[in-house]
Amino acid sequence: MAQRQFLTSIRLIGMTHLLPLPGAPGYGGSRGHVYDRALADARILQDAGFEAILVENFGDAPYTKTDAGKHVVAEMTAIITALQREISIPIGVQVLRNDAEAALAIAAATEARFIRINVHSGVMVTDQGVIEGRADETLRYRRTIDARGISILADVFVKHATPLAPSSLANAVRDTVERGLADGVIISGSGTGEAADLEDVQFATASTAAPVFVGSGVRLETLAETFTLAHGIIVGTAIKAGRITVAPVDEKAAKEFAERAHRLLRA
Repeated sequence: MAQRQFLTSIRLIGMTHLLPLPGAPGYGGSRGHVYDRALADARILQDAGFEAILVENFGDAPYTKTDAGKHVVAEMTAIITALQREISIPIGVQVLRNDAEAALAIAAATEARFIRINVHSGVMVTDQGVIEGRADETLRYRRTIDARGISILADVFVKHATPLAPSSLANAVRDTVERGLADGVIISGSGTGEAADLEDVQFATASTAAPVFVGSGVRLETLAETFTLAHGIIVGTAIKAGRITVAPVDEKAAKEFAERAHRLLRA
């Protein structure tokens, strides 16, 4: 499928964590400031050599389960539309906690290339409560709004969550891809910035032909081993100033990370 082929074409995704949007408890009262930070981070990532960015409403904690609200859709659409005028690398969308329809709608309207869904298949107990995967609704909605070219990257046993029912990682990966029709999967650690278990990554890669990305905790020291096991990497905290997730992207750290990654991929 074309959606999977797109994900196969990228190996290094950088996070653009948005500051709190209007309506969020932490909103600082300036849309311009939110946009300026997003643009600065996106430009640094592109100039450093990242192949795509993933825009996420990270600052909007505490997150809703499945409906982030119309205002979030509007704000993120405006921001990503502006980013598309300034950068040329592909953009992805994630609407926390698990608003897949909002992410698809934003991506379709802004010509973004992929979305990330935390709970696409199965049932997870999270700090927002019990979240059920809605793969059936998401895939049908993608077709309904003519967003079929947008790739779906789905977490398996997502961070900050616990499976409601026992299941092996291999089975969960296969269900996510074969029954949930995700175009790629993500394996992460237990929380934001926490390293994924590389044995889990190996199991995931062995369980599917779809691209497997590591979604948290990769650092310079673990890049080489991670790339031997996974197709790609999503990086946020490791390239932020002071390795603080809510901080701006650090230009030097981003460049060093991307250069190391590309050297490994060329080897």
